[in-house]
Amino acid sequence: MGNIAYIALGSNMGDRVSYLRAAIEALHRREGISVTSSSSIYETDPVGYVNQGKFLNMVIEVATTLSPFALLDATQQIEQQFGRKREIRWGPRTLDLDILLYNHENIETEQLTIPHPRMAERAFVLIPLLEVNAHVTVPTLSEPLIDIIGRLPDKKGVHVWKRKDGEDVFALFES
Repeated sequence: MGNIAYIALGSNMGDRVSYLRAAIEALHRREGISVTSSSSIYETDPVGYVNQGKFLNMVIEVATTLSPFALLDATQQIEQQFGRKREIRWGPRTLDLDILLYNHENIETEQLTIPHPRMAERAFVLIPLLEVNAHVTVPTLSEPLIDIIGRLPDKKGVHVWKRKDGEDVFALFES
């Protein structure tokens, strides 16, 4: 599996942790995708449309043989499988899967933009991303992510909800 991608996961409806867990398992079961690492789960205040419940967010690293567009198709199918509805921009959702990075590529099409276009504005993405890989760089950014996080106003709304325990990607879901 020659490609490395980072995917942000979020949920603020229903059994939020179950949606995250099921999404990771669904990705891991897909041919051509292997989940290699995950962050802790963070509870975060909503951004954009704020009249909704708090989110659980995390980031995973995957190794994949899929193209970025095939990976996008896989993430969107999994969102739909778990009842994702796109009714309100940045509104409540059972599951949100966003490809943040794919190798060190820049992709800008109508269908897909990588690096994710708003990731540098969101502490709830950058904090778990750095937890997964402290040395990750974003090809469109010239400064270290830790410096960007330091300036983000929403970092105060990002709290560890369940800390990852050990190296096993599924360990954070154990009691």
